[in-house]
Formats: sequence, structure tokens, C-alpha cells
Amino acid sequence: MLGQGRHTALALMSLLLLLWHEATPIEVPQDPKIQQDLKQPPTIVKQSVKDYIVDPRDNIIIECEAKGNPVPSFSWRRNGKFFNIGKDPRVTMRKRSGTLEIGFRSGGRPEDYEGEYQCFTSNDFGAALSNKILLRVSKAPLWPKEVLEPVVVTEGSPLVLPCNPPPGLPPPFTFWMNSAMTPIPQDKRVSMGLNGDLYFSNVVAQDAHTDYSCNARFLFTHTIQQKNPFTLKVLTSRKVAESTPTFLSPSGSESSKMVLRDEQLLLECIAAGLPTPTIKWFKKGGDLPGHKVKFENFNKTLKIISVSEEDAGEYVCMANSHLGSIRHSISVQVKAAPYWLDKPTDLVLAPDENGRLVCRANGNPKPTIQWLINGQPIDSSPLNPSRQVLGDTIIFRSVQMGSSAVYQCNASNQHGYLLANAFVSILDMPPRMLGPKNQLIKVIENNRTFLDCPFFGSPLPELRWFKNGQGSGLDGGQYRVYINGTLEIKRARAEDEGTYTCVANSILGKAENQVRLEVKEQTRIVKFPEHQSAIRGSTARFNCKVKSDPSLPVTVTWTKDDKFLYLGWRLRKDDESLTIPNVNEGDEGTYTCTVKSEIDEDSASARLTVLDRPDPPMDLDLSDPAARSVRLTWIPGNDHRSTITEFLVEFEEDRWEPGRWQNLSTYPGDLNSVILQLAPFVNYQFRVIAINSVGQSQPSSPSPRYKTSGAAPDVIPRGLRGWGSKKDNMEITWEPLLDLERNGQNLHYNVWWRRKDVGEEWSNMTTEGSKHIIHNTETYVPYEIKVQARNEFGPGPESNMVIGYSGEDKPTDAPTDLRVSKVDSTKANIHWKSVDPNSVQGEFKEYRLYYCRESSLVPGLMVSKENKTKGFYSTTPQPSSILSDLVPYSKYKMFIVVANSRFEGPPSNSVEFSTKEGVPDAPRFFRINRRSFDTIYLEWDKPLEPNGILTGYQLKYQTVNGSRVGRQQLETFLPNMTDFTLRLPDRSTRYKFLLSALTQVGAGEVYAEESPHFTNEAYIDQVDIATQGWFIGLMCAIALIILILLIVCFIKRSRGGKYPVRDKKDLPLDSVDQKDQDGSFDYQNGSSVPDRNENENRSLESSDEDNKPLQGSQTSLDGNVKESDDSLVDYGEGGDGQFNEDGSFIGQYTVKKDKDETEGNESSEATSPVNAIYSLA
Repeated sequence: MLGQGRHTALALMSLLLLLWHEATPIEVPQDPKIQQDLKQPPTIVKQSVKDYIVDPRDNIIIECEAKGNPVPSFSWRRNGKFFNIGKDPRVTMRKRSGTLEIGFRSGGRPEDYEGEYQCFTSNDFGAALSNKILLRVSKAPLWPKEVLEPVVVTEGSPLVLPCNPPPGLPPPFTFWMNSAMTPIPQDKRVSMGLNGDLYFSNVVAQDAHTDYSCNARFLFTHTIQQKNPFTLKVLTSRKVAESTPTFLSPSGSESSKMVLRDEQLLLECIAAGLPTPTIKWFKKGGDLPGHKVKFENFNKTLKIISVSEEDAGEYVCMANSHLGSIRHSISVQVKAAPYWLDKPTDLVLAPDENGRLVCRANGNPKPTIQWLINGQPIDSSPLNPSRQVLGDTIIFRSVQMGSSAVYQCNASNQHGYLLANAFVSILDMPPRMLGPKNQLIKVIENNRTFLDCPFFGSPLPELRWFKNGQGSGLDGGQYRVYINGTLEIKRARAEDEGTYTCVANSILGKAENQVRLEVKEQTRIVKFPEHQSAIRGSTARFNCKVKSDPSLPVTVTWTKDDKFLYLGWRLRKDDESLTIPNVNEGDEGTYTCTVKSEIDEDSASARLTVLDRPDPPMDLDLSDPAARSVRLTWIPGNDHRSTITEFLVEFEEDRWEPGRWQNLSTYPGDLNSVILQLAPFVNYQFRVIAINSVGQSQPSSPSPRYKTSGAAPDVIPRGLRGWGSKKDNMEITWEPLLDLERNGQNLHYNVWWRRKDVGEEWSNMTTEGSKHIIHNTETYVPYEIKVQARNEFGPGPESNMVIGYSGEDKPTDAPTDLRVSKVDSTKANIHWKSVDPNSVQGEFKEYRLYYCRESSLVPGLMVSKENKTKGFYSTTPQPSSILSDLVPYSKYKMFIVVANSRFEGPPSNSVEFSTKEGVPDAPRFFRINRRSFDTIYLEWDKPLEPNGILTGYQLKYQTVNGSRVGRQQLETFLPNMTDFTLRLPDRSTRYKFLLSALTQVGAGEVYAEESPHFTNEAYIDQVDIATQGWFIGLMCAIALIILILLIVCFIKRSRGGKYPVRDKKDLPLDSVDQKDQDGSFDYQNGSSVPDRNENENRSLESSDEDNKPLQGSQTSLDGNVKESDDSLVDYGEGGDGQFNEDGSFIGQYTVKKDKDETEGNESSEATSPVNAIYSLA
């Protein structure tokens, strides 16, 4: 009956939980203003560990820190009773904290304060408890005094040396050492067990020592205590009996082990036997957990870290040797102290809300749950109708102000306990906005955007969003409102710009905030930098063209290998690129262009690879020497990121051209060891040049020298020939061997020769030069010749036999019967009879025709007589050929000779002939001028070569307009007409003209022209102005005026032109002063002067007397220097006197009154027409 009632109660409770609506607990934000105003029960934030072991040499500190509003107070219980701190002078509590400090400076024992401590902290809203802290003082007891007898054991027997360290708190760490403080070597046979004992699976004679000592190290005191040493004596025998495996630890075949969850499991099996057994581990019913299991102490210990329930079971260790095996089974039980499944957490509720605290824990055995409120069992607390305890859960319904408290959950079993504090705080607070006011948010177009509106209130307010203060709340579509107040715009567009308002409402009030949203164009790089390779010294350029929103300022920065790029004086940056001039190896790397605005950024990277000439090869080495070869090996230098394509090997020899490096051979770039083919009798040294796509490296350092031995010549002298420089000799010549072809010293040449086809013996001679002359030969006879090089090591190969000829002489015969036939305007057939081949007296080359254009048949046309030649090769008795490229309508004269390689023979008979009339050349020029708006003037000249009697000209013309042409028209002219005026139907009409001269044969070469484009506003008369009548009349009038002016000028000048200046001269005048009877002076005989001139002369003389002459010297006409008492300068008032064309002295000889009349006549060039005009001006 009782069981049935219990089942009914549980069913009703389950139904009640299904119908009950629980409010979401309020999460209080960490906003400082909220926290400052928030009233909360205390919460413990720091406390000491449950099992608290302290060092007796230090003060004891038991921690207990808590927070709450108002600030909580603290109290302690010790061993379940109130701990009165004020009565103990050694105990103090830190200010605004519950931490205890126990000091022993004034005496006292730490052991007196061992016990169980618990901290209580409380304020107006509840009380919280700490864990029960078991305080113990660390202990390091001394090893008990004992006398250890020597241990005697038979060789091959097992042995255990006990340690039995003194019990300490915490337990000490043990290890074995000898008297020299050296650890006892441990291995598969000898090892220390988990209990600290030293186990010998079997004893050997070498184990006999007197200082086996167990040591215990205490962690808190950092001290080591040593047990009295054991003395081990080993009884040896000649033969040690083997023994089967037995277990030293644990004993028997079965044992058990209990371990707590999350602790460390250590299982040990140590076996005895001879030979030493090996240990293996198994788990019945399953595999060992490989990821958790470790084997230690030479496989004698199995270790599992952080044990869990699935590690329980039966573990088997097996000791095995060739004599047999034994097993030991260890049953492992895994128990568990309580651990949390659902730890209770603080609960903040608004009035009239529902909530619950859950406290779920597990363990083995299963823990019991006990609830407390403010440190007191909940069963003894006053009844609260809004609270119901259901096992591990407390349910709260329609909570009211004043019911805040701290609840404790205690889960415990025999292996431990868990204690958790969780407060229930009843909070009422009007809505508040926690974020900044009127925030401006800038976002990138088409991006997902979040507008934050952090808020708080209790009860939790309802939040709604509005745009531009209009419409209903924003939610749905591209908008989404999160529970924390954030508004999501799934894809921001330009039309989403505006002012967004978030409003938080609750029964306690309303709060709102605004966010201004601006949508900007994305900042992006539209022209990216590209990977590139640059040759060292060249210029590299990385593009970085940016497009961004005009209202957002952007900055462009460059980095190299993720480090800021310092531009310096060399690198140049502009808005769209980075330029790196004079690239070097340090510039290689990855360049990143980063463009940033205040709300977004973009970046792009490219790598610069710097190419350079390779470094020179290194470490040249010679090996594998042979008579004509050697192996050359080298180490390639750095290729500077451009693969080496080939190596050039050069050599230098010190015999023929010392210091000059020459190319030997090239090899592929993947080789660094080659066999060099060498010439004999050369003292070589080598160097190597690496070549890549950029260029050649510097040469390597030279290799050691390598000298080849001498040999007979390998090469046949080249260019062997025989030829005659005179008619009675033959020169045999050849090219001397090159220096590297000599193969030895004392190089000379053997030469052989003989007449061909006459049965002569070979003649020969030896010479050091490259030529031999044979004298007294017949004219142009063939010889067989050959040559051979020879040095001190022997002769080389003979050359092939070559045919040479002695010298040539002048041909003796002339071709005969030269004649022409089939003559037309430009060519003629010629015929002649050949000469006897023997008369050529040399190698027949050709028949050479000499011809000349004597005159043109066109009357009055002068031509230049130019001799021309043309060769004909023919061996027929009566050769013939065609002479072309003749000028039509001309008279020619010609003759022919025969020629060998050096001479020409006597001339043949001369022949004269005339070419026929042909078509003329093009006119010499053809010009198009425009005389007026509606006429075109055409002008041309006769052809340079009429090629006949001109009969006239023909002019074809047609209109042109782009690609369209009009109908062609024809005009003909007599031979004496060379111009034509064409009237235009339209001022803009253009023509294409084709002009050609005519003979009886036909029209000649065409001269094509197109009329130029003339503007309508004005035209330029390009007609020769000198041929116009008005111009001729104007020039005649100007000439007549100039003539009249000249006559007037001469008349005026003749008034003062004759003066008897002889009496003023000390030097007689030469005949150059004599003039004819044109009115000028006769310096030899004197002349009569008119009376007016005599008066003027006397006036001049009296003026001279008044003004003393300047003293100076003048040069006479015969070059002598004379002293002068009269200067012509006196008469010119300082001006220089000059003679005019007729010898008259032009100057100012007259007195002042005449000077006015001749004021403009001071120039010595007044007789020229221009100066005459100036004189009359």
C-alpha cells in the first residue's frame, strides 16, 4: 500500500513539472553601473584545498575570499564549533576578506592548529559556506635506529632488501644509493618496488657490496634521510643452478586492488628466477587501453593515468623464462568519490517568476544529496510556500522580493563529498541601455551587418527595433532580432542607410537608443601586383590600384615578408604602384599591398625574384691526366635563381700567347666534371665561366697548370695553291699552322712539285716559311704540288695533290669579224669569231666587250661619252650574245678583246651602230599651281631622255573624291607646249593628272600628280612672279628712279671732288693715283681747278694754318714710314678720310658753309645706288 502511494506521488510530480512554465534565468551583465546597483547574496570566489598540508616552518594561511552586495562578513568553524578568532592572538583575519593568518613568531606549535576548518560568509541576502578544510602539518620523522646484520645469500638466489621508510606527511620519495652517493644501477634483474624495497631476481657475485642504503626525500622540508646501509655477501659456487620463475611481489596467484576514479592505477609484478624472467601484462576479457597504459620499471609496473570505470577488471601478469612461466591475477575495482553531473548555479529571478536549482552528482557508491539554506539544513528552515524540494531539485514558483538566499548542495559518499553554493536573487530593475548613445555604424555594402543594442532589466524587457522612427518593429525578411537585442541585417544595401531605434519595454518602464547606419562601397584592389622576376640592376614595379568609397579615406601600405617596408631614398611609391629601381638581392621577397579604410581593408601579395649573373665556379681540380686530355672538375657557384645553362671553359698557354685567354669548349649547365681534349706541347691552365639567362659570371680562379707532351703535327697545311706572279715562275703558297697545331718545336714544311702529265720525278725542298717560288717555268703550264708539316717529333700527314699553274702572259690574238644584228631601241645581237685557245697564254676568263654611246640622234641633245664593258664567257668558235640596256635613238661604237686572269689581248675591229627610236622618259618635272579660285595652272619640262623625236604630250585627268573617281579626259599638246590652264567647275574639285611625252613609237613613262587641297578663304599664287607683266613694269620704274638719283648724287659730289693736295704731301704719289679725264685728279701733272675751288682751297689752307696738324706717322704706298706735318684727319673734323672709286678723296675738305651742302656725303660708299639714295635723304 505504501509503495503504491509513492508511485502515485511521483506520477503527480511528473505531471506538475510538465505543466509548469519556467522562466529563463536572468543573466546579469558585467556592466559596472549594473554591478554597482545590483544587490546580491555572497559568493565564495577563493578557498583553500580540502586536504591542506602546511609547512611547520611557515605561517599558516587558510584562504576564504567572497563577493556580494552589500560586502559580506566572515566567520569560521573549527572541528564543527565556532572559532573565536579574537581570543587567539596568533590568529588574524585579513581586512575585507575571510582569509586567516596564524603566526608563530611569538611562540606556539603549528600542530596545535590541526583540525577541520569551514568558512561562513554572509550579508543581508544570505550566507555561503566553504568546503571543510582538513588542516595538517607536514611531518618528516627520523629513521628508527637499528643494527643491520650482513645479508648472506647464495649466488643465483633471489633477494629483497627492505626499506621501510618512516611514515611522513606527505609520504616520502624513496631511492637507493651507495656510500659514494651514486644510484644503485637498476635493470631487468635488479629494481626497486613501489614500496621502496630493492628486489634481486637473482644474485650474482658482483652484487656483493657493503653500502646498499635506502634514502627517503621529504618534499616539504626538502630533506633526505638515509637508512643504515646493508652489507651483502654472496656465496659463490662453481656451478649455479637455474631456477623456475616465482613472484617476489605480490605473493600468491591472486590479489585485489581498489582505485578511485580519475586517480592513478599502479600494478606491480616482480619475479625471481634464473635466468631473469621477463614480464608481460594482459587483461581478461579485453585489450589493454593502449592510449592510457604505460609500462615502467623494465615492464614490471603497469601504469594507467586518470582511471575511469571501464578500466576495472582482472589484470594478469606473466613471468616467463625458458624453464617455464607463472601468472598472477590482480582484480581491480574502480570506486568514485562524488563528481558533478549538474552543478547548481546562481539563479536571478524577477518577482513572480519561476525557477529551479538542480544538484546532480554521481559516484561509487551513489552519493546522497543534502540541501542547506544559508548554511542550515533546509528541513529546519522556515516554511516557504514558493519553494519545493524534490530530491536533487528545488523548484521556485512566483518568487517574491525578500526571498533571496544562498543554497548549499552537499553530495557525499564514503570516499568524499562535494559542496556547492548557489544563490537565488530576486531582482527588479527598470530597463536600461548599456551601449553607447547615438552610435554611428559604417558598414560595407552587401555584407552581413549587426547593430548591437545591449540592454538589461528585471523582469527581462521586450526589445523592438524601428527604422527612421516609422513603421512597426523590424523582424523578419532580411532583418532578424536576437534575444540579446542585436539586429541582424542579412545583406546591407544603400537603401538600408538610416537611423535605427531600439526600444526596451517592461512593466517597470521603457528605455531606447539610436544607431545611425551608413552603407559604404567596398574597398578593394582592382589591379593586383603580380609575381615577377627582375634582373639585378633593373627596375621592378608592383601595381596596386585601389577602388573605394569616395567618402572613406584610405591608406596604402606596403610590407615585405610581413614586415613594414621602409621606402628610403631609392624606393618610390605612388597611389597605384610601388617602384623598385636598381634591384638587388636584398629586394627579393614577398611584397604585400594593404589598403585600409576605417571599416575594411584588402590586400594582395606578389613575390619578387631577383635574377643575377651566376657566381664564378670554385675549386677547380685536374685529374685523370692523359697525353691529350685531362679531367677538369669544379664546384658551381650560386646561380642566383636563374638556372645555369652552360659552362664555358677557357684556357691560357704560356708559350705562344701568354696571358691571353681563349675559348676551349662549352658544356651543359648540369655538368661539373668534363674531359678536356688538348693539343700536344702546350702548357695549359684553365678557368670556367658559368652562363645563365642573365649573362656570364666572372671567370673562376685559374686551375693548376697542365703540360702536354710533344708530338708530330696532326694537321695538313691549309690553302695550298700554285700560281704565277710572273710569266716564267710559279709561287707555291699555303697557310702556316696555328700555334696550337705545331705540336712541338722546330716546325718546317716539306714541299713537292712536278710537271703534270710529262712523267717528271718529284722535286722537293724544305722551308720554314709558307711560300716557295719555282723560277724559269714555261708560260701557264700545270704542276702537281703537295706539302707536309714536320717538327722535332716527326713528319705530319701529307696533303692531297693540288694542281697549280705557272704565270700567264698577254694573249697574242684578237677576236675577229665583230658585227651586230637585230638592233632595236635598247638591245642588239653581237657576233665575233673566237681566238685560238693557245694564244690566250693563261686561264681563259672571258671575251670583254668595250662600248660607248657616241651621241644622240636627237638634234641638239648633248650626251656624256661613258665607256662601258660587258663580259661574255664562251668557248664556241663563233660566239654570239645580246647587248642590252642601250639608250634608244643613239649612236654607239664598240670593240672586243679576249682576257685571261691577268691580261687582255689586242682589240678586234671596231663597229658602229645606231639604236632605234623608243618611248621617252617621264617629263623632267610636273607642277600644279592655282592661279585663282576657279583655275589650275599646270607646268612641265621636256624629258631628260626623249629617246626619239618628240611629237607632243598627252595629259589624262579625272576628278577624285575619296575612293570615287570621275570619267577620264584627254588633252594633247604640241612638243613646244609645256603648260596648260584648267578651269574648275567647282572650287573644291580635285583632279588626278597623268602626263606623258610622245614619240612616233608611242607614249613614254607617266608622271602622275594629284592637285593639292586649296582652302576657300584664300589661295596662294605659286606662279613665278618674275614672268608677270605688272612685276616687270614695276621693276623698270624702280630702276629708272634709282638711275636718276645716282645722276643727281654724282653731280652734287663733283662740286668738291678736285683739290691740289700735292703741296700738302711730302710723299710723291705712285701711278695708282693717275686717273683718266673723267674729272678726277691727275696726280702726276696737276690740273686746273675752277676759281671757286681755288678760293675753297685757300680757305682750307688758312684753316690749316690756324689749326696745327696732328703729329704722327703714316705708311706710304711703298711701305715706308714717314713723319707727316699734315693729317687728313684735320680736314674731316675727326673723321677718317677715304678714297672713292675714281681716286677722289672723300672727306670734309670744305669750310663750314660747304659742309652744310654736303652733309650726307661722308660715306666712302656713296657711289653705290643704295648709298646714293641715303645721301639724298
